[in-house]
Amino acid sequence: MAVAVAVTTAATGLAGTAFAGPATGTGHTTSATAGASATSVVSAARAAAFAHASATGVSHGDELQAGDVMIDPEGARHVRFTRVHEGMPVLGGDLVVHLNEQLAYSGVTRAAGHTVKPAAATAAKLSAGQAEQKAATVAKGEAGTAELVVDARDGASALAYQVPVSGSDTAEAGGSRTVVIDAVTGKVRSNTPDNDEFLSPHLLDTLRERGEKLDPATGTGSQAAGLTAMSSAAAATRYPSTANGTGKSIFVGKVPLTTTRTARTTYLLKDPTRWGTETRDAKGQELESFSRGKKITTTNDVFGNGAVSNRNSAAADAQYGVTKTLDFYKKTFGRKGIKNNSKGAQAMVHFGKKVANAFWDSDCNCMLYGDGDGDMFKKPLVALDVTGHELTHGVVDATAKLVPTRVDRQGNQYGEPGALNESLADVFGSNVEFFTNNATDKPDYLIGEKMGLEQKFLRRLDHPSLDKLEGTIDYWSPQAYDAEVHAGSGVSSHAYYLLAEGSGRKTIGGVNYDSPTFDGSTVKGIGRTKATAIFYRALTRYMVSTTDFHDARVATLKAATDLYGANSTEYLTVDKAWAAVNVTPANTPAAHR
Repeated sequence: MAVAVAVTTAATGLAGTAFAGPATGTGHTTSATAGASATSVVSAARAAAFAHASATGVSHGDELQAGDVMIDPEGARHVRFTRVHEGMPVLGGDLVVHLNEQLAYSGVTRAAGHTVKPAAATAAKLSAGQAEQKAATVAKGEAGTAELVVDARDGASALAYQVPVSGSDTAEAGGSRTVVIDAVTGKVRSNTPDNDEFLSPHLLDTLRERGEKLDPATGTGSQAAGLTAMSSAAAATRYPSTANGTGKSIFVGKVPLTTTRTARTTYLLKDPTRWGTETRDAKGQELESFSRGKKITTTNDVFGNGAVSNRNSAAADAQYGVTKTLDFYKKTFGRKGIKNNSKGAQAMVHFGKKVANAFWDSDCNCMLYGDGDGDMFKKPLVALDVTGHELTHGVVDATAKLVPTRVDRQGNQYGEPGALNESLADVFGSNVEFFTNNATDKPDYLIGEKMGLEQKFLRRLDHPSLDKLEGTIDYWSPQAYDAEVHAGSGVSSHAYYLLAEGSGRKTIGGVNYDSPTFDGSTVKGIGRTKATAIFYRALTRYMVSTTDFHDARVATLKAATDLYGANSTEYLTVDKAWAAVNVTPANTPAAHR
């Protein structure tokens, strides 16, 4: 059970509670205290959920299983629960119960705003075997064991089978999918890939239609002097030991890498200082099991030569990007690993044959990088912001679990929760660049600027609609509810940029930005550090699987209240930033759940 210690906070409790002035230090909790506290917090939160059933939606026959337990330095507690109804997992039934310092109930954030109990008379008309057969046909793969669930997503409360399908042929690189089949009607309720692709099927089709031949910009520079520690030759003679190696990467030039010395002249691309984070070689296979990847070793503690032809060059990029992403989350938020469980992240390069994509795979719990298709995309997708973006999907998967509302037959995803997921990946992926501050891959609010696209970037946070490839939007409208997730991501990405940097023209790090507003208003930003703290706190405390843009507005306002106070400039700017992308209380749509 992970206990997350929040970033510095300024408030005590949630909205409606008296707030103190801004705190000046970062809260810490000892592991022993945290463990004891977590047990009592979970018990109190579970009891509160049933005691306040009218608000939480918990009913007879429900069981609440705790995930994240978050104990904030100023005293608030938050417990994220998944729900089981009469032994069946409830899809879209997740909730976060909020408590004050005295463990008294102070609110709830819930995914399903309706009763999730299926009708008493409902009984499965399909057998598990029939559901498995249908799932295998739909996902074009090998079905696993069907499990009865309650599907409470999108306003439903249906008895259904959830079926894992491996080796699916419905996506570019195969992979696994999760298919949900209505147990009464046999209808396919959802068919969702288990990994998250950096490039959507729609975008890949668009690039092929345009005939673009992408030539990603590479780097030959190096990190600033002084970042590389003692040479590997001076390492201890007991093995395994920590060594200080070098990566000669494709995109960020020569960089320091912490490695593991396993023998006098053998060095493994595994970082013992970051919970054993490791990169392996998938050997051109579509592996979704990290243990089957080939360990990457050298005799001189130098990985790659900067050229694509050297298999270890891409591995150096991947390992560097993964470790820098882990460092960003730990040093900025105190988050220990992607799942906040003090475990390392994993990556595999050279995934599949001619795969022009990169993925976060929740089943593998690792990053998977293709080498490009050799035609449209000629280099591996191992750029720094790609890694930061995809690993953030892992963080979202470990917290709010934002999911698309639907997926089409080509694998394109739609809906505001999925768009918010993509947006957060862009926001924090961009922050990984700023945190890393690599001279060869200068930080910016652009995503995919290294890809070699004609429009010079894939997406951008200041003026999202300048992305013509995906048709990204600047402002919310009712059509956003079913927009393709990368296109829809512009709404919340734009709100974040306005919160951080403000509207109008601005030059940052040599990049010119010009951020418009829906209502012609002027927004003065509060700075990237505060904006990022607000969005992270909103994600981990106040977002659930069905959170849409209007919910995200409420979540970030609550986070700003916690951190800086309900009457603070930060709170007021959050409100202005969302209004500037046309997300307001006045146009909040009727709930879809």
